[in-house]
This record gives sequence, C-alpha cells and structure tokens, in this order.
Amino acid sequence: MKRTIKVGIIQQSCTNDIHYNLSKLHGNIEQVVAAGAQLVVLQELHNTPYFCQTEDTSMFDLAEPIPGPSTGFYGELAAAYGIVLVTSLFEKRAAGLYHNTAVVFDKDGSIAGKYRKMHIPDDPAYYEKFYFTPGDLGFEPIQTSLGKLGVQVCWDQWYPEGARLMALKGAEILIYPTAIGWESSDTKEEKIRQLNAWITVQRGHAVANGLPVVAVNRVGHEPDPSGQTNGIQFWGNSFVAGPQGEILAQADNVKETNMVVEVDMTRSENVRRWWPFLRDRRIDEFGNLTRRFID
Repeated sequence: MKRTIKVGIIQQSCTNDIHYNLSKLHGNIEQVVAAGAQLVVLQELHNTPYFCQTEDTSMFDLAEPIPGPSTGFYGELAAAYGIVLVTSLFEKRAAGLYHNTAVVFDKDGSIAGKYRKMHIPDDPAYYEKFYFTPGDLGFEPIQTSLGKLGVQVCWDQWYPEGARLMALKGAEILIYPTAIGWESSDTKEEKIRQLNAWITVQRGHAVANGLPVVAVNRVGHEPDPSGQTNGIQFWGNSFVAGPQGEILAQADNVKETNMVVEVDMTRSENVRRWWPFLRDRRIDEFGNLTRRFID
C-alpha cells in the first residue's frame, strides 16, 4: 500500500536577534503545517546567524544543554502541531565540550533522538573545528512515528559513507540541515560549480541508496563580524530528491521559502528492486575503506 509523507521545508535568513529568529521559525512552521506538512525540517544552526565565520570564545555562550530551553521550545511546537520536527542546535555537553547537534522531536513533543555532526570543517569563514567536537553517536537512524530518519548535518553531506551506513541501518529517508554559501571572491563560474557539486553529491546519495533526500539550507547574506572577508552569501537551493535522484522540489538561491513536498515512501522498495545495489555490493572487498589513504 502506498505510503506518503508531506515534508515541510523552511529556508530562511537569520538575524542577530534570536527571539526574532525563533518567532519567524514559529510562523513558518505554522504555515507549512497549514499546508499539510507532517515532517518539518529546519536548516543548520537556525536559532542564530552562522557564528563560525570567526573564532570568538564569547560565541560559546550561545550553546545550550540538551534538553534545555530550545528543546523545550521546539518540543512544544512539535506537540502543538502534531508534527515530527528536525532541528539543529549548538549543544553544550560540558564546559569546553560542544557539539553541532540535530535534535528530532516526535509528534507528542518528546525527543525521538539526536545526531551529533561527525565531519567538522575548518575552512576560511567556516571555522567549525574551533567550536565543535566531532560527533560520537555514530550514524544511527532516528525512529519516529513517521519512520526511520537518517539525519546528518551539512559537511556530512559530502561523504557517501555516512549515507550508506544510515541506509544499511534501515533509514527510510536521508535528511541534511545545512548552512553553506558563496565567498565573495569566487568567480561566477566557480560559484556555479560549487552549487552544482553540492546538489549532485546529495542526489548521488539518493541514487546509490535508493532513498529520498531532503536538504535544507539557509539563505541571505551574513557579514563577517571581523571584517576580514565580505561575509557569506548563503545559496539556499533547498531541495527534495526522490530515490532515483529526481528533483521533486527546489527553492531558489535568494528567497526565503516555505515548501511542502509529498514524498512517496513506498517508491524506494520498487527502485531497490530495479537497481539492487545493496545486493551486489562486494562487501568482502571493502575492508580498505577504513584506511585514510592506500599508499
């Protein structure tokens, strides 16, 4: 029997006013719920601007314990609207120990599970290694009332291994809250290459695993507080792909966008019958994948 899920995507810009950001998120969640959303996915670190453009110890004050104030806020929204909600929070685990953590709430407002970002970048304007300890929860799908969600975060989306492990553990959909954009000195051609690579690699995860993919990115320009760069223009383009990589819906790179996309969760079964990649994997030859490099 056909089973569908209506996925709500919220692509928005962020300001320095956290209360305003939360209020806007609340309003946008209300809008997608009114349009039928059952599963709502927010972008990476949605409560605040992307603070990792600089290394500033005062930014650790933004972190919260889990459970904490933000989980209380989003749990109440999930329960009030009867939705499964995927959030992205700056977790304070202990003094000096912080994670970039996705928290998933079920329809009753309870925490269904969390995922700590595993791959931590350290690039100009993306100084995440200063703030985040790599995750230690593994690639474990989160069981919800709508099914098993394979949630990862941003930089994780470039690595096929994480998507594969989620699929092998029974994930029914792959989800990536994201904060990625262009640096102003890049040429137009380079910007196009970067965006196309970002979309292509995630569509590849859908194809290779026979699973739908949801990627939700922020949008808008955020200045560099240090003034050393011209800041980041987050490129939006949030999208949902089906299990053959087909684009079901996609936002643009400028506008704040709320979308509700119907995803056929039974389609993966047929796709995997046509393309039985899991059957034909040569797992007896994959041992070297655990090595950094094969000299």
